[in-house]
Amino acid sequence: MTQPASPNLTDMKKRVLPSGISQVGTITKYELVNYFRSRRFFVLLIIGLIISGLLTALVGYYRPSSFLASPLSFYSTWWAGSITFVIILSGIFYGGDAISGEFQNKTGYFLVANPLRRSSIYIGKWLGAFTASIVMLGVFAAITIANGIYYFGLNIPNQLWESLLFAVLYLIAVLGFTFFFSSLFKSTSMSILVTAILFLFAFTLIQTLVERLVKIEAWFLITYGAQIITNVLIDPYPTTMTQGFGRDAFTSYAATIPEGIAILLAYFVVTAVLGLFLFERREFT
Repeated sequence: MTQPASPNLTDMKKRVLPSGISQVGTITKYELVNYFRSRRFFVLLIIGLIISGLLTALVGYYRPSSFLASPLSFYSTWWAGSITFVIILSGIFYGGDAISGEFQNKTGYFLVANPLRRSSIYIGKWLGAFTASIVMLGVFAAITIANGIYYFGLNIPNQLWESLLFAVLYLIAVLGFTFFFSSLFKSTSMSILVTAILFLFAFTLIQTLVERLVKIEAWFLITYGAQIITNVLIDPYPTTMTQGFGRDAFTSYAATIPEGIAILLAYFVVTAVLGLFLFERREFT
């Protein structure tokens, strides 16, 4: 006589949880849906289009020599002057409240109540923010290249592709940093405000003070490592130089490409791990 299946075995089959990769994919999907529903993605897209549109109109009307002297000069002035700002805005818009919003809006209760790993939630949200930011970066890059082709044809310098790769690396580091502060604070306004002040004002001010007053290389700042995005578009690549003598001597520091890559990777690894650590241990009370 055939014995019926064990109830315990049946229950175990029903309780099989999706894999970590499947959980991350689901969180990423719904994070992108949330961006679209909140219109946040479209607001930032419009801002990026406005910046690109203004640059297109100004260059087309005034024809500045700094832009049109050569292909490298064009991309150096157009791309280098705006891309870091676009990346910072993406980090603030998409990463500033990604974790803190779960605490402030109490939506985290619905996530942690499900059989989901917190690491899957964190990584999925990060990938959602990264995907949305990459779209923004791609749109800005496409408009930049379209303008360059209009003025110089298909003569696109290789340095632009290197700068684009470094921009993606900077975006990764910025999102790691913003997710750390988003995990640190339970208030969305506080996490967004702190990251905005740091990237838009504080890091630049600190770097200036350190280099001019203390007169040391600001290798510990993420913005210093991000200089490789613009420096690679300068021919020849800038190096650390000292001008003047004695008390009037002034040293302009320039991160080398290996240094810049190492700084950005270090910022991402350290801040991403710390952010995940805080999220894993913070209780929803």
